[in-house]
Amino acid sequence: MAELNYFNYFTEIEEYFWQKRGAHLLVSPLDWAIVETWQKAGIPLSAVLKGIDRAFESFARSRRAAGGRQLKTLSYCVDAVLDAAEEEKETAAGTGPVATTGKKAEETFSREALRMFFNRNAERLSSAATALRGTQPELASRVEEARARLAELSPLVESPGTLDLEDLERRLTVVEEKLTAALTSWAPADFLLEIHRDMDHQLAPYRRKMSSAQLAQLERQYMQKRLWERYNLPRLSLFYLT
Repeated sequence: MAELNYFNYFTEIEEYFWQKRGAHLLVSPLDWAIVETWQKAGIPLSAVLKGIDRAFESFARSRRAAGGRQLKTLSYCVDAVLDAAEEEKETAAGTGPVATTGKKAEETFSREALRMFFNRNAERLSSAATALRGTQPELASRVEEARARLAELSPLVESPGTLDLEDLERRLTVVEEKLTAALTSWAPADFLLEIHRDMDHQLAPYRRKMSSAQLAQLERQYMQKRLWERYNLPRLSLFYLT
């Protein structure tokens, strides 16, 4: 994403939606899952913002807007964002490589900010493991393993020279994925059923408009967010540092 630093993708979309909406309402698990899906699909920020603009314009002409209702979720913007992304892809075809701004991911965070992020997450993982030890010892062990892995990665923040944040992000992603698998395995069946029901209800209007791959990615992100929230676990990805 030439015009935007890799790690600012989420906050830029969030703040833009807030500005359009006029209130800080981007808080639902589905909204965040949608943003993560766009990021992982490589949809440029410019296409996302263009799609959000079009969605708000379309909503303003709708009966719901005429009845006083307001656009409160990014799920309404999915179609417009995908259309804008496809348009940008077609426009870029044959134009040659896009010049980058030269801004490096390494410039994004200070070592102190990273150090605080790692320490805070380690403390929260430790607290979560302690809370689970009496009722779900196996899951507590998996959470403690994640904390230990985070401790192993911490020295990278102190390494001399340029810090490869993208490599660090990949390592953190592995830790998150392993812990998500453990959470899924040990979560109560009733809670997993609740997640699937909520997800099916919220995604129903969009299933025919999104590809199976897009839906699968969205469902994974939604499931992950709900599971981590249930156990009060900190997201480890650098996307959440800010």
